Amino acid sequence: MITARQTRAARALLGWTQEMLADKAKVSLTALKRMESASGLRVYESTSDQVRRALETEGIAFINSGRNEGVMIVDAQESAERK
Repeated sequence: MITARQTRAARALLGWTQEMLADKAKVSLTALKRMESASGLRVYESTSDQVRRALETEGIAFINSGRNEGVMIVDAQESAERK
């Protein structure tokens, strides 16, 4: 599962607002705000998956290695070919 910090960082890399991501992921803005909250508010796993997929479609790769986490942009076409 992606973290709130990863979601915010991915949006920043893409230059997207919360409204843009909510629209692309087809989730409510309220759900996205909960997901990105610093207090770690819970959302449905399906909501998190929709957000993750929307970001990955745009070339975002999520990095989770032990206690380390991050995001990076990869070629969106290259990312789609790996799936």
